[in-house]
Amino acid sequence: MAHSYSHIYRLPITMFRFFTVYGPWGRPDMALFKFTKAMLENREIDVYNKGQMRRDFTYIDDLVTGIELLISANPNYVVDTDHLVSRNDSKSPVAPFRVVNIGNSSSEKLMDYIKALEKALGVKAKKNYMPMQPGDVVATWADTQLLETLTGYRPATDIHTGVKRFVDWYRDFYKFNV
Repeated sequence: MAHSYSHIYRLPITMFRFFTVYGPWGRPDMALFKFTKAMLENREIDVYNKGQMRRDFTYIDDLVTGIELLISANPNYVVDTDHLVSRNDSKSPVAPFRVVNIGNSSSEKLMDYIKALEKALGVKAKKNYMPMQPGDVVATWADTQLLETLTGYRPATDIHTGVKRFVDWYRDFYKFNV
């Protein structure tokens, strides 16, 4: 006996792909937390691939704004063959789901990130240059055209502003005034 599943409702789902998120209340095992703590304690920071890394650093407020805006841009219930909002839409032709990148749309040098932290802290980093870690990648970059098409929003917090906000929060939260 064949079963027809046409009566099953399809739940619209948007999945998010985040790119190197940083900011207050972040993970303490991530570079910005580790670098900040080490620099304030006058210790070395481990800089992988001898600093020849690039990341699409995304400030947490930009990420949250992107998620909030995507709530109303969910894939519709109608499944059709003409499913592309744009050539960059990842919406499935057979189910109402898509994947949306949320990032800053620029790949920044890790050394520039460290310089922004040095400036915000007023402390020069002692760098321990290390080889590339197994499984890591040299560069990341988020193509956010779909996010912009769906919401009209493009994250734009630059690393100098974001790192400064983080350092201000860190000093206040951890009561670290140097």
